[in-house]
Amino acid sequence: MSSASAIKNQGRVGLPAPVRELASRRWDAIVVGAGHNGLTCAAYLARAGKSVLVLESRDRIGGACTLAEPWPGVKMSPCAYLAGLLHPLIIEELQLVDRGLQWTPAANGLFVPFEDGSSVQLHDDDLLCEEEIARLSPDDVPGWRAMSKLMARVRDAIRPPDRNDMWIGEPPTRDEVAERVGRDRDALGLLFEWSMADFVERYLTDERLQIALLGQGVIGTNASPFDPGTAYIRFHHSCGRMFGTTGTWGYVKGGMGTISFLLCDAAREAGAIVAAGVPVSRIVPGEGVILECGQRIRSGVVVSNSDGRTTVRLLDKAADPRWRAQVESIPTEGCTLKVNVWLRELPNFSARPGTLQPHHFGQINTPLTKHEWRTGYETARSGRLPGRLWTELYFQSVHDADVAPTGTHTMSMFTQYVPYQFQEGTWADHREAAKAVALESLGRFCTNIPRDVIDAEALGPPDIEERVGLSGGHIFQGECLPQFMWSNRLRARTPMPGVYLCGAATHPGGSVIAINGRNAAMAILGKGA
Repeated sequence: MSSASAIKNQGRVGLPAPVRELASRRWDAIVVGAGHNGLTCAAYLARAGKSVLVLESRDRIGGACTLAEPWPGVKMSPCAYLAGLLHPLIIEELQLVDRGLQWTPAANGLFVPFEDGSSVQLHDDDLLCEEEIARLSPDDVPGWRAMSKLMARVRDAIRPPDRNDMWIGEPPTRDEVAERVGRDRDALGLLFEWSMADFVERYLTDERLQIALLGQGVIGTNASPFDPGTAYIRFHHSCGRMFGTTGTWGYVKGGMGTISFLLCDAAREAGAIVAAGVPVSRIVPGEGVILECGQRIRSGVVVSNSDGRTTVRLLDKAADPRWRAQVESIPTEGCTLKVNVWLRELPNFSARPGTLQPHHFGQINTPLTKHEWRTGYETARSGRLPGRLWTELYFQSVHDADVAPTGTHTMSMFTQYVPYQFQEGTWADHREAAKAVALESLGRFCTNIPRDVIDAEALGPPDIEERVGLSGGHIFQGECLPQFMWSNRLRARTPMPGVYLCGAATHPGGSVIAINGRNAAMAILGKGA
């Protein structure tokens, strides 16, 4: 099979049997949606001896964690682009490494160039990181150490590397979380109270260092870094434990969709049936589902991998009113622009010249000033496109040459803020302008962008909504701010008989974690952690 054919066919599982045949039996569980959490849930249920049918509306599985070929020979993860929170239990129990999971940490950390020509490389290695900070702002080394120690202390309390990890099982209350961290005031500030600006200003004095980190408090979040609770977003994304590392993100060989495809392998090996191109039009509690073609498939348990609002729509009048109100109280309006880029060469940053430098192997943020953060957020909220965007960049091709034709590179740009809906016109009217602003926001720090862009595609919130099925285009199935987390997040078990949720709308929240799917399976099976 040619490389192009392999890309084209990856994740396309097809229809394993005619729909009429699938509907001729009663299933122990039907999972609606073959995203990574739905496939995880299916794998655990099937391993427990349950007959499980997974129904995916699209022709390729994976949801937001999948693969695409936007240009010939270029393999990209259109939405999810990096792994750092995939839960160790999932990796271990579903034997993902034995199945082929290869992960390369982006150990060079976070590179940030500044408009004055200076820059900083915040390495994962403490010594190297402190050397960089000392060059930029010597007085901030003690504050950086204190900030890092707080993050580590809270991570070890909340997410110890054992079954006491609070992401496993039923979501804890705020009081239980507070008890776990010893009611330490700084820990509670980080988890529940501080804005990201509060956090960085508490520990760092150099404004360049402060703005270097502000974007880490609003990733995928429709809030300003000056809004209370955004420091938690930084914690959420910094408490991973993949392969024994802490807080490190990295690249999956073959792209992020590989995770979903391996989870699908685990589910099918255990006996689950996965059918693609089979859209569900209605969930009937206690009875099963009705497909768009009108066919009924029977099951006493239906697990929705969809977000809460999509699940409400599928339930229609069967949705419990109080539960529906909770679902609708969680904001789901996305604010991110994902730009997938094909490059002739990697960005050449004026602050650290070169097109294959250590910073290209980590992550890169192009910062905004505090004023730009404030005005950009307000501009997007008013339905207009800001003149400058914060960007986060990753380069899969420097770790995995097979994802692009020889001599070219891929770049994932994750940018904020953009409107979900414009004051005037539609996303079709503004998409090219949004893409240009994103590239210009990067290009002001580089000598070769946008010159060396071969092609690029931009996905605004409505594009993500249409392509992936995420209501509002919100990448986490709803905000992950503290007021919508822990016991305030949607639970796997719903008030409707036999209806469960397993996606990012449930505890512990968004990103490619997969423990959400395991938690749902354990709830269905009546088991603990």
